[in-house]
Amino acid sequence: MTTKLIPTSTSELTRPLKKLLKATVLAGLLTSSIQAYAEPIQIKFSHVVAENTPKGQMALKFKELVEQRLPGEYQVNVFPNSQLFGDNNEVAALLLNDVQFVAPSLSKFERYTKKLQIFDLPFLFENMESVDRFQQSDSGQKLLNSMKRKGIVGLGYLHNGMKQLSASSPLILPSDANGKKFRIMASDVLAAQFQAVDAIPVKKPFSEVFTLLQTRAIDGQENTWSNIYSKKFFEVQSHITESNHGVLDYMVVTSSTFWKSLPADKRVVIKSSLDEALAHGNQIAAAKVNKDKATIEASKRSDIIQLTAAQRLEWVSSMKPVWRQFEAKIGKDLIDAAVASNKL
Repeated sequence: MTTKLIPTSTSELTRPLKKLLKATVLAGLLTSSIQAYAEPIQIKFSHVVAENTPKGQMALKFKELVEQRLPGEYQVNVFPNSQLFGDNNEVAALLLNDVQFVAPSLSKFERYTKKLQIFDLPFLFENMESVDRFQQSDSGQKLLNSMKRKGIVGLGYLHNGMKQLSASSPLILPSDANGKKFRIMASDVLAAQFQAVDAIPVKKPFSEVFTLLQTRAIDGQENTWSNIYSKKFFEVQSHITESNHGVLDYMVVTSSTFWKSLPADKRVVIKSSLDEALAHGNQIAAAKVNKDKATIEASKRSDIIQLTAAQRLEWVSSMKPVWRQFEAKIGKDLIDAAVASNKL
């Protein structure tokens, strides 16, 4: 017969409980330590331009603000100059979650919505103030949501500036573009724009433009003062016509999948940080217009051509029919809203 031993003191009764409590506390401390030293969530922000551009500075400001406001929780890694993806595949990479933020030019969204083709229409906006008024209007803000069905969330607009024409020979009248090859982004509107002046549009990635110009594989391109300067296009283009014929702006986007995966409170912080970064980038964009233009002019590598009112009107008359060509896809009401933004 086995005799059970019964504890004869209170200490013997509480000893197992103390051990259990100690083990529980240690487990809790260990869990807290693991959480405290957990790796921050990585956010990749990929773009195709230099860090000294409005986009490059905006991305760095976004990184600074997020990491400052969510220390140890989120880390933003910025990859400029097409280090990860070029402008032809960065949106696809976003949808595959290979990156979490990209800021393509508005032309790059043509395959996801035809509405954003409005920003490629030549001579639609008189200046950047008009562009900003339209983007901040109800019509412009609705465009941020125009790709939700495709899994893309628009978070805000970033300015770069009005586009100029550069070439290896003077461009004064539309006839001067006849037969010349111009690099364009993958945009049907931009292709039609150059076809309207009997030029040959060539769709090529942004990262290849300098070499194409340098080797004379193409005759010219269109871009903002910021990009012409930062990418040194002015060093391989003898003439730049200050045409202000179009706008080159960007939309910062993320994927619906990634955006929904963020806790609501973190999403608010990240969005407010991006809003501040966009305001910062837009201030830089405005300041760089005259500065970069002056630097290019001082270099004497390119001759900057100023069009007379009559000469510019010829360009407008030649290219404006493109509006009607894409009116059905974009929407006449949207085009009318953009035109209205030219009026104070």
